Amino acid sequence: MVNKSKQDGFLRRFAEKWQANPLYSTGFVLILMIILQTIALGFNYPSFGAWFTSWGKNWINILRNNAGVGIVALGMTFVIVSGGIDLAVGSTLVAVGAVLMVLVNSYPTGLLTAAGITGFPAFLIGILAALVMGCLIGSVNGFLIAKSKVPAFIATLGMMKICRSVTQQFMQTVGTKVPREFLQIANAKIGGEIILPIIYWLVIAVALDLVARKTTFGRHVYAIGSNERAARLSGINVEKVKALVYVLSGALVSITAVIQIARIGSMDYANAGSGYEMDAIAAVVVGGTSMAGGKGSILGTVLGMLIIAVMNNLLNLVGVPPFLREAFKGFIVVAAVLLQKKEKAS
Repeated sequence: MVNKSKQDGFLRRFAEKWQANPLYSTGFVLILMIILQTIALGFNYPSFGAWFTSWGKNWINILRNNAGVGIVALGMTFVIVSGGIDLAVGSTLVAVGAVLMVLVNSYPTGLLTAAGITGFPAFLIGILAALVMGCLIGSVNGFLIAKSKVPAFIATLGMMKICRSVTQQFMQTVGTKVPREFLQIANAKIGGEIILPIIYWLVIAVALDLVARKTTFGRHVYAIGSNERAARLSGINVEKVKALVYVLSGALVSITAVIQIARIGSMDYANAGSGYEMDAIAAVVVGGTSMAGGKGSILGTVLGMLIIAVMNNLLNLVGVPPFLREAFKGFIVVAAVLLQKKEKAS
């Protein structure tokens, strides 16, 4: 009887924590996914060291391949917590990438090369211009949403179409070549592995977690998402904060564009960033952020991104066709939203 009561007490506390703390449930799901992935990798290795090396390399590949969209998801967290949405992140990445590639272009026709500016100065100018471009696109989104009161879905959907189509039209006759030195921004090896994209992601995540939890801006974002009218009455400049949220999102997309170009040395203007908005939203929602706004965390988004990344890797290991993997992602997102509704109802 004592053991049964202890078991019932444990299950009750487990259920309470599951409902009350999104990080608890997200962390539990991630652990479960990691266990399943480890089993799928198998244990047919000559030694534990060989198995551990393979397991570690697999994890490095997972983190590196998802670092870009992981950074975008950090910005999407602020957007959704504020009660908005940003569907333009993928197309913003393409537009920013085009600006960067035109500036660092090592062909004689390159803007900076033609002006005699090469090497580190050219890279610095290109990266700064990319950041300005991302912030500019974000500020336009912010103006339309905060000042002109255009619904976030419509404003960012329009920007998504504009950025990609204009970039494709402009770049179809422009030849670009990324200098080899620029590739070291993402491909320089540390300990024999290419992990710089992972480091960038984690450093930005830590910084933004502090912004969300410790700064006035972060508190205002949560206040606006929880109750915009009450936030306005309390003296918060709602329009300014909402606009800055989209500027932040654009800046993080710019960083992702720099990393992506440095990783592969080129950009497919028709397909680059395609689906990033959905992947970022999925990571944010799976991480426990409420689509209604006012609730969520950077840590939750990182865990959510890891869940989706591990799930994709697991589905690949067990041989699930690529087209069906998106169905699993959709199922997880819907399940996460249903759990949020259940928490509110309780």
